[in-house]
Amino acid sequence: MTLFQAADKYTAVISKGKEYLIQKTIKELEKTLDPEKFWKIHRSSIVKVSAIDKVSRSITGRYIIKIAERKEPLIVSRSYIHLFKQM
Repeated sequence: MTLFQAADKYTAVISKGKEYLIQKTIKELEKTLDPEKFWKIHRSSIVKVSAIDKVSRSITGRYIIKIAERKEPLIVSRSYIHLFKQM
C-alpha cells in the first residue's frame, strides 16, 4: 500500500498499480497506521514514506511529491510541510 485517498465515506487504497476501496474514512485509517511509515500529506491523502521517489518545490513554494505508482504528482498541504522539511 503506497497511497490512501479519501473518497466520501470510503478510502481508495493504491497498491502495486491497482486501486481498491475500503469502508473506512481517511481519519479512521490514519489512527491505525504507523506515523513513522505513513505521512498525511493533505486532509484527504496519506502516503507511505518509503514509496516517495522525489520531493520538489514549485515556484510558489509548495512541496510536490512523486511516487512510482502514480503519473500525477501529489501536492503537500501547508499543514503537513513540516514532515518534509525534516527529510
